[in-house]
Amino acid sequence: MKKLTPSSFSHSAAKKFQKNDSGFVCINCGFVVPALRSSSRDHCTQCLHGLHVDINPGDRANTCLGLLEPASITAGGRKGYVIHYKCQVCGANVNNKTAADDNFEEILKICKAQQPS
Repeated sequence: MKKLTPSSFSHSAAKKFQKNDSGFVCINCGFVVPALRSSSRDHCTQCLHGLHVDINPGDRANTCLGLLEPASITAGGRKGYVIHYKCQVCGANVNNKTAADDNFEEILKICKAQQPS
């Protein structure tokens, strides 16, 4: 009998996540955003805005390049908080996890704004 190892399984789709971790200057607020070191940083740690640059996480293959504006935030279980974005150019909805160094005051502000009055 053949021993099963992780390489024993065939995968029909290529791995969709690509680590692409470099710092950048936020085009929304001008903050110099550092690299995340553990994953692909895709939004500003201060204002939480991002750029619509990925088709799959970290690939930087999207030509839209529109500003991703945080529309809402939900608690994502194991993933922590999830930011739900709306692209200001193409209208796409994009979801991203928050990072430990994200501005928690900004997270709370977005959460408050989505609550009914």
